[in-house]
Amino acid sequence: MKTIRVLATVATLFTASVLIGLLTSCASNPSVNSATSANGGSPTASLYANAAPLDLRLSAWPYPYPTKEFKTSLQGVPASMIYMDVAAQGKQKGVVLLFHGKNFSSDYWAPTIAGLTQAGYRVIAPDQIGFGKSSKPNVQYHFDDLALNTRALLKSLGIQRVSVIANSMGGMVGVRFARLYPQTVQKLVLENPLGLEDYSKDIPPQQNDNLLKLEMAQTETSYRRFLQSYFPNWQPAYEKFVEVYVRVQKGPDYPAYAMTSVLTYQMIAEKPVVNDLPELKMPVLLVIGQKDRTVFGRRFAPPEAVKSLGNFPELGKKAQAIIPNAKLVPIDNVGHVPHVEVPDLFVTTVVQFLNQAKN
Repeated sequence: MKTIRVLATVATLFTASVLIGLLTSCASNPSVNSATSANGGSPTASLYANAAPLDLRLSAWPYPYPTKEFKTSLQGVPASMIYMDVAAQGKQKGVVLLFHGKNFSSDYWAPTIAGLTQAGYRVIAPDQIGFGKSSKPNVQYHFDDLALNTRALLKSLGIQRVSVIANSMGGMVGVRFARLYPQTVQKLVLENPLGLEDYSKDIPPQQNDNLLKLEMAQTETSYRRFLQSYFPNWQPAYEKFVEVYVRVQKGPDYPAYAMTSVLTYQMIAEKPVVNDLPELKMPVLLVIGQKDRTVFGRRFAPPEAVKSLGNFPELGKKAQAIIPNAKLVPIDNVGHVPHVEVPDLFVTTVVQFLNQAKN
């Protein structure tokens, strides 16, 4: 197993006092005061006061490519999975399946999709049930169910083999997908995935009612601060991730949206995947932003436990050591979402991996 270090030159580092109030996952700054209010400090004028609200399915939110619908179900409840299916340019080399993170939808893969299709790969980018433009049923969520629905989507498209790229929570979905359907997954790229450590050991269980209260207390300011914890160098272009949340919050569907966030929080909290890592038999590429200190559910962890969690440089090395056929690519000065922060470098790194013949 070989480690390759990639230096991504990022200008000034943004440092901020980060709110950890959002249960939508985690916060990256280990120096944050966990007692910070969910209201994020002094109120500021909304950047989206005049923007129209969004509904539960983000109907009016534009995606970078045309979307299609796959009808399925979750826990017996009918549901629709929305996805993008973007053809390769020129001769097709293969198919790539993308798994998004908890606080994002498939649209944030836009630069990755463009780069992969230009390199000759067809790309399937679904919004998992519970996220983005897909249905958000009020049921228990399980990674295996998300994987099963994704496999059914591929079958409906006549796709038998894919390479998988998975970020953040999507990394946990991707690991379970690869474990359940090893004959389907040719190669696996884990980009700053959650699940490289077992959060259940240090994060006390939380009741849905308490989580929902915290979610409903979220503000535009606190949500922006939360997302800024992912990105060491916050850019104006990242505001779109704040905008979509705020516009849903302004609409009548926000309570249902917030409840889905609670339910998917519980999925991450209750379903560790770290023990699956040694069982991955396909080639695996770990792309790890070295400034990432994301800890799922940080605000609920005892202070002493937090000190040892979320160290992605070390987590990447440990994962490389226990995954049989893994390669590690550390990216300096980058946080939790390298494909957004350094899109060209990310695509170059991934395409090189995909183009390599399997050992």
